[in-house]
Amino acid sequence: MRVSAIVVSHGHREELARALSALLPQVDEAVVIANVPGSAPADALGARVVEQPRPLSFAANVNAAATSGELLLVANPDTVAEPGAVAALRDFTAAHPRCGAVGPQMLDPDGRWQPSRRRFPTVGGTLVRRSPLRRVFPPLERQRDHYLLDERPSEPVPADWMLGGFLMIRRAAFDEVGGFDEGFRMYGEEIDFCYRLAEAGWERWYVPAAVVRHRWDALTDRRLLTRRTLWHWSGMIRFVRKHPERLRALR
Repeated sequence: MRVSAIVVSHGHREELARALSALLPQVDEAVVIANVPGSAPADALGARVVEQPRPLSFAANVNAAATSGELLLVANPDTVAEPGAVAALRDFTAAHPRCGAVGPQMLDPDGRWQPSRRRFPTVGGTLVRRSPLRRVFPPLERQRDHYLLDERPSEPVPADWMLGGFLMIRRAAFDEVGGFDEGFRMYGEEIDFCYRLAEAGWERWYVPAAVVRHRWDALTDRRLLTRRTLWHWSGMIRFVRKHPERLRALR
């Protein structure tokens, strides 16, 4: 199966050099979308570069990317795929016809493990994570089930959803559910996408043999009142409006 990589850059020229050097030898084609001025790589290393005349949402950029592979690999410009990571995701997907999306094990640059596989959000949990309540009930201590902190699988396991920073998607599944919802400006689009995959009967898997390094800034976790926090709230409100049955999942 051919793999088409899509990298959306928002001014990440320096990070792109490392990301593309690691990624391009592992994929069949790659598209870099420069979403703002100064986002294009100094050396595309063979990737096709698309410079947007005006900034679009992450979802809109991915949906508009013209690629030909049976598998789409959405990768952030600050991710570095270790050798064999893409092959591990590709081979697993090829062996599981109902696998719609598959994600790798993500590590900080210093090797610390990241909770990239998570449960679908609940109203109560989101209220705690995105309000001053997080000072009293630290999410990474009190919401271990959401982040699956007590599970460090060494073999592939099913997932509700995984961080969209590095996610392989079967094109047939992507097309069936209509791609990413462009109404999400930033944050929440991968949750909604995986939820729609689940509703359509597509599986989502976490494959720890595929390892990707990623700098997890967790900006919305460290500061409560920022533009990004508002984007996160907007995304979660949209998610609940689209899927009101999640209102019943309070914990």
